[in-house]
Amino acid sequence: MVVKEILGRLPAYPAGARKVEKVYLEWFELEKKRLRKTLESGEEIGICLDASDAHSHSHAHLHEGDVLYADEERVIAAAVAPCELTVVEVTGMTEMGRLCFELGNRHLSLKIEENRVTIPYDAPTFHYLDKMGFCPEKVEGSFTHFTVCHGHSHTGSAQE
Repeated sequence: MVVKEILGRLPAYPAGARKVEKVYLEWFELEKKRLRKTLESGEEIGICLDASDAHSHSHAHLHEGDVLYADEERVIAAAVAPCELTVVEVTGMTEMGRLCFELGNRHLSLKIEENRVTIPYDAPTFHYLDKMGFCPEKVEGSFTHFTVCHGHSHTGSAQE
């Protein structure tokens, strides 16, 4: 089966009595337009979203709960697979700014909330944050609603 469009989003999608089957995606796969995944049932599914199709559904990439397929018996929806995360609680804007500066320099995707920042876990960053005086905590969870940090270049000269 190849999915070519997003039909809606749970829980607003009218699933009724149909079985809701999930296709688990890694957090970093959410922006991909072409994926080959396996459903909970073991069935393979291809996801081939055209950028224009994704934009017509008011978002440019996959999200938790996106309905990818529906028939009389089942609804197939995207779900973000749990992963290891680093969570840092902050106590004020100065600490938040310093933390986001350090993470931004590493070009990491992050989720910023009122008093905490969450990033996907990696040991070097975790130890770096600990060394810098933050108190990182390693947890298991789904990494959703995050800001993607796209890398940039430091090439060129000041005279250009």
